[in-house]
Amino acid sequence: MKTVREVLVALARRYAFRELAYIVGAFDTRLSNRDAALVQQLCAYGQRMLDLDTEDLENADAASGAATDTSRVDLAPDVRVPSYLVERGRRSRTRQSPRETPRAALATTHPAMRLLLEVIAAHWHRLDTNALVGAVHLTSEVVPILAWQPYLGHGADPAELQVDPAFIGPQSRWGNMDDRVCPHTRPQKSAASRALRVYDEPASGWRAYLQRQHSLVSHALEVCATTCKSPCAVMTLRPPDDQERLTEACLAAKALGGSAIVRLRHSAPVGHGFGGPSPAEVDEAWQRSRVGIAKRGGICAAVLNEDSYPLPGLPSLLSAIGGVSLTPDTLIADTAAEIITLFDPKRMVE
Repeated sequence: MKTVREVLVALARRYAFRELAYIVGAFDTRLSNRDAALVQQLCAYGQRMLDLDTEDLENADAASGAATDTSRVDLAPDVRVPSYLVERGRRSRTRQSPRETPRAALATTHPAMRLLLEVIAAHWHRLDTNALVGAVHLTSEVVPILAWQPYLGHGADPAELQVDPAFIGPQSRWGNMDDRVCPHTRPQKSAASRALRVYDEPASGWRAYLQRQHSLVSHALEVCATTCKSPCAVMTLRPPDDQERLTEACLAAKALGGSAIVRLRHSAPVGHGFGGPSPAEVDEAWQRSRVGIAKRGGICAAVLNEDSYPLPGLPSLLSAIGGVSLTPDTLIADTAAEIITLFDPKRMVE
């Protein structure tokens, strides 16, 4: 027979944050009010990461507006998520108003990519395949910006794009709705144009851009580096060697975006169907993806690396695209470990 403590620890190790928060709120777990409140705050924070609700990762009061039980927080309302976790989570956050600081994910995509890798692995171990496929799809949406970051110096931050001669100069076609030479679709052109103006818009306009158009800017950048037959200043103002490396990285990003595992999203409830992929189907789709991506050669071959990851080769591929070592973060694991310390028998009251 498992003890109460053993059950709580097992749930924390499984990242079952919703269930754990409910049990702590609904049953006598021999935790003090403050420890129970802290468990629920940490559960709320951990669940936000699993849900990729990154806009609130800078808030130490994770229970505010949380999708988990927070009833014990009311008994110790001053309890907050430890600052060392919040400081790390903030790095993956996209700011919610134009002039908000720090710039976080718009300054660099790397912390968000590392968190995505941890989230994907967590969903794999939880057998939550629908959420896993959704996280892989989101990763593929951001990867073109990851490829561009070494050459832009940021994560496609509109504040930087609107003063960059490659995007606003006379030799640029970026965001020109009437230019018929530019191969961008009209939605991509609209998003590209908006990216040059949105920094001066109210916070509501800024958030609308992030929700609906930032991913289109990502794909527009991919087009600039891969399929455009008449490059404008966005590409031509860069040294030839940079252009070549950028094209190779964006071709790898495009290969991931068109891979079998990303297409699998459309047969899951988060896509357009009503079925959910089994772990075996996810694994089979990823193996097909690896073969298809690797056939393109160059840095795409990194996807064949066996890097001890649930989707082997994905961290290696992202590292090759971004030109930097990208390994899974440990932020979710460290949040769970913080919870487990609260279940020390010496802390649990009789």
